[in-house]
Amino acid sequence: MNVPSTSGLASGFVSLVGAGPGDPDLLTRRALDRLTRADLVLNDALVPAELLALAPRARRFFVGKRAGRHSITQEGIHALMIRAARRGQRVVRLKCGDPFVLGRGGEEALALAAAGVAFEVVPGLSSAIAAPLLAGIPVTHRGLAAGFVVVSGHAPSAYAPIVDGLTPGAATLVVLMGVRGRGDLAAHLIARGWDPATPAALVLSASHPDQAAWTGSLAELGTAPFATLAAGPDPESPGVIVIGAVVGVAARIAPSITASVAVA
Repeated sequence: MNVPSTSGLASGFVSLVGAGPGDPDLLTRRALDRLTRADLVLNDALVPAELLALAPRARRFFVGKRAGRHSITQEGIHALMIRAARRGQRVVRLKCGDPFVLGRGGEEALALAAAGVAFEVVPGLSSAIAAPLLAGIPVTHRGLAAGFVVVSGHAPSAYAPIVDGLTPGAATLVVLMGVRGRGDLAAHLIARGWDPATPAALVLSASHPDQAAWTGSLAELGTAPFATLAAGPDPESPGVIVIGAVVGVAARIAPSITASVAVA
């Protein structure tokens, strides 16, 4: 569990760390190690305070982006990492989920490589898998789905090139960053041959104490009411959409899942 020492280097070191879906218990051991050693943490918007508290000696700098509101440009994030590393600091770029799953971690890795800065990538548990799992939805299930597709739902231009080439119902569709545009997504899929009765789910705040889930049909997805969810009618809540026959399995699995128990 050793992070490369900066004592013999002309520059510091950057760790691109996946924070997972938010629960500190779901961090990897390596992610925890890098946080405890960090001099500087650059964190995303959805990283909870409990995770930041695991870096007690580090300066923390918020670099989040929410619904088009950017605290700093992507190029600015690159510059912060490079500058701090060149000053000999251990930098943690803390990203929700996994750094390389719709998180622009690849861009940051390329920027670090181009600048000659030593870095590593610490995988994280992506909400694309974690959110369905915690809601009792298997993204693959024998006889229902042999595969799954993960897309960004922030705009039709992001998901259309993928879903338009997918046979309706051929795989489970997992959509990240698609809560606000869920109505447009549902209409797009139905217009391209998806059965309006296809099971659909919206999982909010996965792994957090206020986790909640809605299940219904694809036709109903656009009007899925936040107000009926325990998480409250908050469109800023992190959410994952799951579309496919596997959603129907949740009714049998979810009631039996025991959340966050201590194992002796």
